[in-house]
Amino acid sequence: MPSTAERHFHAAIVNGAERLKHEIGYNPTRFTQMIGDHGAIEAARHLLRGPTASDGFTTLWEHGRLDVSVEAFVLLPWYRGPFTDAETEAAERRLAAHKFDVERFLRESIRNPPDWWQQDGGTDGV
Repeated sequence: MPSTAERHFHAAIVNGAERLKHEIGYNPTRFTQMIGDHGAIEAARHLLRGPTASDGFTTLWEHGRLDVSVEAFVLLPWYRGPFTDAETEAAERRLAAHKFDVERFLRESIRNPPDWWQQDGGTDGV
């Protein structure tokens, strides 16, 4: 049974993909298919294990939207539980290599944590 963090991560990733369609006209069809086949956690792990950034990551970078990338989401404290240190380190390296200000992103995100995480005592829900 998926943890609280896993369920919310899945929902956030699916919602993020929908937002991208409307906000920048990007439809991440391959990623959406991966989510449908394996779930958001496994899809994210697959991308993080890749030796280079995915085409979707590159598209987000080109549009200045790495804030809604899988890599950014896995670094949020409320979603870290399901991911290994190696996976979160890969996400952070990839974002930093593309000049994304990870520290600023985390500082700003932590100012408004999701209600479910606060209600869970600020744990990862695992």
